[in-house]
Amino acid sequence: MSDSNEPEKVEGAPQKSHGVLYIGMDLGTSRTSVSASNGVRETVYSVVGYPKDVVSQKLLKKDVLFGKEALEKRLSLRMYKPLEKGVLKYSDGDDQDRSEVEKAARDLIREAIRLAQPRKDELVYAVIGAPAQASITNREAIIEAARATVDSVMLCSEPFAVAYGLDMLEDALVIDIGAGTTDLCRMHGTMPEESDQLTLTYAGDAVDRKLTELIQASCPGAGFTPQMVKDIKERHSFVGATASPVVVTLPVDGKPTQFDITAQVQEACSILVDPIVDGLRKLIATFDPEFQHRLRNRVLLAGGGSMIKGLDTAIEEAMNRDLGGGKVIRVEEPIYGGANGALKIAHDMPEEYWEQLK
Repeated sequence: MSDSNEPEKVEGAPQKSHGVLYIGMDLGTSRTSVSASNGVRETVYSVVGYPKDVVSQKLLKKDVLFGKEALEKRLSLRMYKPLEKGVLKYSDGDDQDRSEVEKAARDLIREAIRLAQPRKDELVYAVIGAPAQASITNREAIIEAARATVDSVMLCSEPFAVAYGLDMLEDALVIDIGAGTTDLCRMHGTMPEESDQLTLTYAGDAVDRKLTELIQASCPGAGFTPQMVKDIKERHSFVGATASPVVVTLPVDGKPTQFDITAQVQEACSILVDPIVDGLRKLIATFDPEFQHRLRNRVLLAGGGSMIKGLDTAIEEAMNRDLGGGKVIRVEEPIYGGANGALKIAHDMPEEYWEQLK
């Protein structure tokens, strides 16, 4: 799935439409994914680009570009990643920066809604996943950005959406690894409270930063960009053992040069394990002692970071070592787990609730 112009329609998706299109959205630092009640599912990189000048405007013939297309044309664009650590990113006190980021966020949400193919005669009701411990200010900013495009909107925590989509609403611990944050949430048959959730900053972007440092130290003279590092991670990420070495080609003084960075990729990806297990320990230790073993044995690994090869096994081994045991289950659809769950929440909300939110 990519930033295609022809979003995929999924056979057998729930249909509940009386003039309303229900949308679940995972608004992420790296990717924004949508699942809709008309069967459409799409994902787009969370980057927005605007032409730098009249020349680029003439070349591109567009006022705004998104996702992969924006990355490919980025030399001609003013680029924005409106989300950092899952919330709107702007400089405090800089009204112009705030205005530009909010515009980029509105445009990104509008593009995500467009990909869901709403009909002109449909109302659009959306549930958007946000980091578990996002501030009230940032939640309000995301809601305001969405209101420019949808008729009614509500937010929920990303790990709760994952659990809801899988009907695992009790005796489970959810780990949702995104680019900006890793969110942990314990489910015990009720709406999770603040004490049930943790947000960590050890996530995909932290792996990118660590891998950048390691490549700089071990590949003298190599030239590369943050996007190249991200691509390397997404193609080769692993922890534990690997079946084949990770060999990449990077330019040195303009000459393509091969480097073996197997150890560097493993070390960078491994920084996620200890903080996650420490977070699991905190959520387990503060739970009812009679039911702690149930949480340990139903840990759900979700989000884009869950695709790191061997990560589920590494977390499970660390839990066995530090917490006396545990069982980690990798979700089947890491890119759409949050969006699918948010869509299910949207379907289950009574119509009068949506009317009140308008």
